[in-house]
Amino acid sequence: MANKKKRPTLQDIADRVGVTKMTVSRALRDPSLVSEAVRAKIDQVTDELGYIPNRAPDMLANAKSKVIGVLVPSLTNQVFAEVIRGIESVTSPSGYQTMIAHYGYSEQREQESIESLLSYNVDGIILSENVHTDKARKMLETASIPVVEIMDSRTPQIEQAVGFDNLQASKDITGHMLNRGRRKVAYFAARMDARTQQKMAGYREAMLECGYEPFTLQTEEASSFTLGADLLQRLLNEHPDADGIVCTNDDLAIGALFECQRLGIEVPAQISIAGFHGLDISQAMVPKLTTVVTPREDIGTVAAQQLIARLRGEDNWPPSIDLGYRLQLGDS
Repeated sequence: MANKKKRPTLQDIADRVGVTKMTVSRALRDPSLVSEAVRAKIDQVTDELGYIPNRAPDMLANAKSKVIGVLVPSLTNQVFAEVIRGIESVTSPSGYQTMIAHYGYSEQREQESIESLLSYNVDGIILSENVHTDKARKMLETASIPVVEIMDSRTPQIEQAVGFDNLQASKDITGHMLNRGRRKVAYFAARMDARTQQKMAGYREAMLECGYEPFTLQTEEASSFTLGADLLQRLLNEHPDADGIVCTNDDLAIGALFECQRLGIEVPAQISIAGFHGLDISQAMVPKLTTVVTPREDIGTVAAQQLIARLRGEDNWPPSIDLGYRLQLGDS
């Protein structure tokens, strides 16, 4: 995959549709300039071919750009800031620049960002999801460059994955809480992306295997301390006898813990709380948060090392690298 193959051109589309290259160019530039029927045929063919617009100069179309594309769901999330730090600790010394885009946890926006990065002829791409639209997958296939997906070692990968098992990690932290005597444990979920759903599945498995009823409070909103507090209030209204909470990340857990302190609810005497990712603040607060510590920076480092090795001709690379996780048993 290290050598880029010839990508579909405007002429290739024109030949398939039965129009001129100029008509295709007009349709892609401004769809209102062609008839609806022609526009529909062009859209169909571009999807079938995995057509990628070329924003780089023609002379670079088949050359090495020395640029690695990196797609993350958020630029403000500390988890992905650490991932990027790990990536750039490898790319810069190796003579590569990173071109970073974010997609706000939206499959459609991820597809658009993939198209944008590929249009600049990046040499390789690191993706933060393992779930993509069909068109995104087709464009990646057409681009014929190394692809590494990160943060998940469980979901089937396009080519190569570097991450950890989200489902098992969530199952383990839930099991720890149950082993400490908790019986009515809730799960707080936000965003509802694929990794959150894996964590929910792990929590559910742990609860059911121990004979307890799982109950989840979930929202499509972005995680925050405030949202964690709001979910705690919902929990008290809907399940006032709950004695434990497992959260999809530390933000929700910390927000819930602060809200318990504001309300005079003792943690962990009355309710236990666990987070996910092991952010620095989780170990600086009182009580220290029990959480799953994930190797974010190492994931970025290893992903970049693998990708650059493949660009340099390495062909004996593992399809999946699981860097594991550990439980940080705090006082919550």
